Parts: sequence; structure tokens; C-alpha cells
Amino acid sequence: MRSERGFHRLVNFSDAVVAIAITLLVLPLADAASSIGNESLSTFFHDNQTKILAFGLSFAVIGSFWWGQHQLFERVRAYNGVLVWGMFVWLLSIVFLPFPTELISSASKGPVEVHALYVGTMLVTAGATLAQQWAIVRWPELQEKAPDDVVTLDAAVISVVLISLALVGTIVFPSLGLWSLLVLLLSRPLERLMAARRRGTRPAAS
Repeated sequence: MRSERGFHRLVNFSDAVVAIAITLLVLPLADAASSIGNESLSTFFHDNQTKILAFGLSFAVIGSFWWGQHQLFERVRAYNGVLVWGMFVWLLSIVFLPFPTELISSASKGPVEVHALYVGTMLVTAGATLAQQWAIVRWPELQEKAPDDVVTLDAAVISVVLISLALVGTIVFPSLGLWSLLVLLLSRPLERLMAARRRGTRPAAS
């Protein structure tokens, strides 16, 4: 187990990398705007609607993953090798996401491969989140609070399963495209269901 100060440096580094990655998403739109000329704004939005939608989707995806990690790290005061490697794989996938985002808006062929790459990148992020959460559960001494303060793998496992289903849907049913990600709307209800079941099976206090 490493120090709390060292963990704070890791979190600051992670936040900086995420900030850079999420900023990179807007660069294709900025490049397109530089050649707008006498074109009206409405025409620009119409011609670049795919870029705008891809930007909005990826901004939401990265923001959602960052928020999940932020909530997870609220319970952490130290770190070990497993947590660090999980964090770096997580960062790798976050930094990579602007690439399939740009492919979505610019690739004229192979939309199935592009969509699969995008969802597959999300799956790597979710898997890295699961690895980090497993480390926190496996080594309770990393936690800020007492080990009996509920920290579970439920949310991370559900995320991995649902994104895996979305990836399969994207490949098997190409017409779905990225609409397969709507399956992620089930995550909150499933988390609440798992929490309710966990409370129901918890032994009563004597």
C-alpha cells in the first residue's frame, strides 16, 4: 500500500489526462469552422451534424466514465500496483476514444467496424474500471472508510456486461449502429435491483 499523497498525485494526473482527451474531441469541429467562409451557421451545422453528434456522444461518454471514477476514488486513500495498472489502462482507452470519434464522422466505409471499435474502446474503459474497483474491494486497507462501508463490484460488472451486449448488438445487427448503447439505460435499474437484493440478504444486526 502506497501513501495518500502519492494517490492524490495519481488522481491529479488522471484528471489532467482526461481534461486533455475531452478537449481533443472539439478539434475536428474547430478545423471545420476555420473554413466556414461565407457559409451560414445553419448550413455549417447541417453539413457537420455527424461531427457534432459524435462530439456530444463522446463528451458524454468520457464525462460519465470520469464521474464514475471520481465517485469510486472518493472512498480511496492509498493505492497499490493493481489499482495503478487499472488506472493506466483506463486512461489509455480514454485518450484513444477521440480516434474512433473522428472515424464516426469521417469514415465513408466500414461503419460496422468503426462502431465496433468505438464500443470496444468503451468496453476496455469499463473493464479497467472493474479492475480498479476490484482492487479496492480486494484490499480494504486502500479505502478511506471502514471496510464494512458498502463497496461492491455491482456497478462495474453491470457496465461491462451491458457494453458487451452493445458490442455484440453492433456487430450482429449493423443497422443498429451506436443505438445499441441505449442498453446502458438499464444500468441504474439493475444497480438498484442488485442493491435491494444485497440488503435483503444481509443478516439482521443482533
